[in-house]
Amino acid sequence: MAYKHGVYTSEQATSLVPMTQTDSGLIVAFGTAPLHLASESAGANKPVLCYTYKEAVKAFGYSDDWEKYSLCEVMKAQFALFNMAPVVLVNVLDPSKHKQDVKEKQIPLENGVAKIADPVLLSTLKVVATSGGTALTADTDYTAAHDDDGNTVITAIEGGKIATSAAQIYASYTMLDPAAVEKRDIIGGVDTDTGKSEGLELIEEIYPRFGIVPGIIIAPGWSDDVNVAAVMKAKTHNIDGHFGAICLCDIPTKEAKTYTDAVAWRTKNGGTEVNGRIYWPMLKLGTEKYHMSTQEASVMNYTDSQHDDIPYYSPSNKALQADAACLEDGTEVFLSAAQAAYLNGQGITTALNFIGGWRTWGNRTLAYPSNTDVKDNFISNRRMFIWVGNTLITTFWSKIDDPTNKRLIETVVDSANIWLNGLVAKGALLGGSVEFREEDNTTTGLMDGILHFHVRMTPPAPAREIDFIQEYDTNYIATLFS
Repeated sequence: MAYKHGVYTSEQATSLVPMTQTDSGLIVAFGTAPLHLASESAGANKPVLCYTYKEAVKAFGYSDDWEKYSLCEVMKAQFALFNMAPVVLVNVLDPSKHKQDVKEKQIPLENGVAKIADPVLLSTLKVVATSGGTALTADTDYTAAHDDDGNTVITAIEGGKIATSAAQIYASYTMLDPAAVEKRDIIGGVDTDTGKSEGLELIEEIYPRFGIVPGIIIAPGWSDDVNVAAVMKAKTHNIDGHFGAICLCDIPTKEAKTYTDAVAWRTKNGGTEVNGRIYWPMLKLGTEKYHMSTQEASVMNYTDSQHDDIPYYSPSNKALQADAACLEDGTEVFLSAAQAAYLNGQGITTALNFIGGWRTWGNRTLAYPSNTDVKDNFISNRRMFIWVGNTLITTFWSKIDDPTNKRLIETVVDSANIWLNGLVAKGALLGGSVEFREEDNTTTGLMDGILHFHVRMTPPAPAREIDFIQEYDTNYIATLFS
């Protein structure tokens, strides 16, 4: 050590750690997309973080045919209806597998223009003037592009090899086949040949890829399948070995056409997942039909954004972008308040047009009514426990492998308690504390570097019932004589 003579200063790390802000409601949506319309296709089984509608369309394309391309429903709801961002989109429609090859299809030519309605992958398009003829040259003999309706428009170039009098041309191409996508593609897994994750297995890659904790898992058009829903529920736990999330699933309105059918379906197939929500029926806005899971995911985003991205407000009784509730075939559904309450009592969230227009209606998770633990069966409480847990993980990860001493313990306890006190002051918690208790920490555990901190917290329950007790008071008769 160098010889010193004088006055010196040094610095040490602040004993309080600022808490990281985890995203309470990052939506991760799984489904299919019209990649043939994408200008820079993201391909299949690659999560893409999108902050704008333009980014989403650039990577996945857009089509109004949501039955074939379910991710477009999410794009429309998130960016157009609720103006919320970001969202992670995962397309499972694989052009290398879910495709059909078309050979020399005769296409009518009118004034030098031909249209193909199939979802053509332009890179595979080959055009000939006559059957069995020599392939024509793109941008010399013709141009090919998609129009706003998703058609492939082939236009003859003057001076090219397509005769001005030609009545038809012949096109060979590969087209996407969204009908070939199956629930196993959504469920995914790990490809044994490449070792790459596919489908819902990709939820594990969200935090390593983007540094944002996934909050809400949806798969509109697919989550009404019991097998897909089962995997979605499983994936809400222990994400990337540490984090939690929730999943939003739908009841199939093809099978459940009445609210009593919905209860019967939920009883048979819904399960009791504490991190799950289930919905019936669908929503309609103009001619467009939305799954309730899609809209409520965006409702959660919007509600959180109005309260500092802290999920202590229930998404129930919040405005939907809808002018009707409906079945998949478009049949409109109108529930009375009593019928909606009956659904809620069975753990089903629905849509109610009672006061204030169409609104979400229901506070319960799938744990209700079999699980009476308040931290598990109210969605706002469930999300708060997940969010607080995720925040503690991301904040104190930097302290892993530090020496197990009083300074470490005091730093964690003091930092976490200051943060929880702030949540109490905001009204997000009724109370909260962190303790390092001797009864939770054994000598052998501490010798092995294992520390247990006890977290107590009380999120406010949603005011699901407000009663006014009215009484006729005879004392006020005396006011007649005053």
